[in-house]
Amino acid sequence: MTTKTTQINKKTPVNIRALAAKCCYSVIDQGRSLSDELPKQQDKADIKDKGLLQEICYGVLRYLPELEHDVRTLMQKPLTGKQRVFHFLLLVGVYQIKYMRIPDHAAVSETVAATGALKNRQMKALINGVLRNFVRASENNTLNKQETLPASIEYNHPSWFIKKVQQAYPTKWQQILTANQQKPPMWLRVNQKHHSSTEYQSLLTTAEINVSTIEPLSHAIELTRPTDVTKLPGFDQGWISVQDGAAQQAARLLDCQRGDVVLDCCAAPGGKTCHILEQTPDIASMTAIDVEASRLIRVEENLTRLGLTAKVIAADAANSKTWWDGQQFDRILLDAPCSGTGVIRRHPDIKWLRKASDIDTLVTLQQQILKETWSLLKPGGTLLYATCSILPQENSEQIKQFIKNNTDAKLLSVNDKPAEEFIGWQLLPGENNMDGFYYAKLLKTIL
Repeated sequence: MTTKTTQINKKTPVNIRALAAKCCYSVIDQGRSLSDELPKQQDKADIKDKGLLQEICYGVLRYLPELEHDVRTLMQKPLTGKQRVFHFLLLVGVYQIKYMRIPDHAAVSETVAATGALKNRQMKALINGVLRNFVRASENNTLNKQETLPASIEYNHPSWFIKKVQQAYPTKWQQILTANQQKPPMWLRVNQKHHSSTEYQSLLTTAEINVSTIEPLSHAIELTRPTDVTKLPGFDQGWISVQDGAAQQAARLLDCQRGDVVLDCCAAPGGKTCHILEQTPDIASMTAIDVEASRLIRVEENLTRLGLTAKVIAADAANSKTWWDGQQFDRILLDAPCSGTGVIRRHPDIKWLRKASDIDTLVTLQQQILKETWSLLKPGGTLLYATCSILPQENSEQIKQFIKNNTDAKLLSVNDKPAEEFIGWQLLPGENNMDGFYYAKLLKTIL
C-alpha cells in the first residue's frame, strides 16, 4: 500500500525593500501614480508588512532629491538602464538609515538581501558598500559637511514649483514647503444623521482613540494619530467617513436647501457627494459625474456603505451634450481637475509627476469646465468652485477672469470675508492642520 504525502508549500518570504524599490522605480522612472502602484506591491506582502512598505515608499518620495544627492556623493557613476531599480534600492536603504528607527545594521542587511529578490546578486557588493559607507559618513558627520545645497535638495521639491510658491507667497513659501513634508493627520467626517461630532467623540474615547480637535466650522474630527478604519465605531454602519478637514468645508459652503436639484461635478471618489446628502437629505436630487468610469466605483461603494442615493454618471464635464437631460441645477459643486499642489503631504508623488507645463493645460481645462457647468446652473443658483491647489493661477486668478468674462456671475463672501477684498478662500497646507484647498462661491444673477 502506497501512502501519499501531502506537501504544504510555504509562502516564500517577500523582501519589503525590493517591493519598495520597484514601486519607487515605477513612479519616478515610469511616471505611474503612487496610489496605483503601492497597492500592487502591498498585495504581495504580508498584512503586518504593508505599513512598513508604505512608510518606505512615501518616505523615499518625500525626500527624493536629498536621498539622491546622498547617494551621488558615495558613487563614482550613476546606475542606469537595467540597473535603475537598484538606484531606488539605494534610496530605500538611505531613507531607512536617515529617517526610520530601524537599526542601521538591519536596514543595511535587509536592503542588501533585496538584490536576490530583484534577481541580480552581482549588485550585492555595491549596495552593501554604498550603504555601509553612508552609515560611517553619518556617524562621523562628514556627509555634505559645509556644503551649500540647492533649494530643490534642501526643501525636497522641484525647482519650478519652489519658484511658483515663492512668487505667490513671498513670506510663506518656506512654511508651505515644510508643511508638504509632514505626515498628514487623519480627519473624520461624522454622519450627523447618527451622531453629533461631540457624541461621536465620546464613542472614540470609549474605544481608546484620542481626538486632537473638532474643527469649529465643519465639525470635522482630527485624530491624534491615524487609526485603522476597522477600529472606528460604526464605520461599516455608515456613522463615519475619512475625509480631510479642508474637503469637509465644501458641503457647508455649498449650503444646499430642501428641494434643490444638485450636481457634483468631477465627483470621484465621492466624499463630497456623500457629505452633501448626509447634510441635506431632503434635496430633490443629486447627480454625480466624473470622466473616469473606474473611479466611480468608489463613489458607488461610498454611497452604499452610507445608505445614500445619487444618480452616478460617467461623463465629461466639459461636454454636457453627452449626458445632460436639460434640467438646470440649483447648486453645483465643481471640484475642478487641478495640480493637486495642496495635497502633496498626502501624495508626495505629485512633486515628481507634475510638470511646470501642466499648469497652463490645467488652467485651460478648468476654464472649459467652469464655462460649461455655468450654463447648467439656474439663474439665482449657486456654484462652488473648488480645487486642492495652492497656485493662484488655478484659483483666485481663474475666478477673477471668469467674473470678468461673465456679467451674470457674482462672487459671494466665504466665512464672512468681504467678497470685494477676498477672491475666494485659500487654505494653505498645514493651516489648522488641514490640506491646501481653495473655494470660491458664485451666484448666477438674474439679468
